[in-house]
Amino acid sequence: MKNLGKMMKTAQEMQARMAAMQEELENIEIEGTAAGGMVCVRMNLKGALRGVKIDPSLVKPEETEILEDLLVAAANDGKARAEAEVAKRMSDMAGGLELPPGMTLPF
Repeated sequence: MKNLGKMMKTAQEMQARMAAMQEELENIEIEGTAAGGMVCVRMNLKGALRGVKIDPSLVKPEETEILEDLLVAAANDGKARAEAEVAKRMSDMAGGLELPPGMTLPF
């Protein structure tokens, strides 16, 4: 029963760390880029878009479709970077957690 008590305590600690990390993810921003940095998007680690920067040379009416594609590419790049950062933070946080064999995070 000591192991069960220890596991419950560890789970409670993990829950508190997860709540703190969720709040942290709201405040950390990552940048995604396309076209060699000519299009940049900023988003938090939860994927909420915070800002867009477009090089003025790309703003031409006849190139609207290209610009739209670049925005999608930059947003996808930002999302991939955010997901990688979240995965790294989850891994770091769970590093000291002793889980039973076969059990992984998130539950």
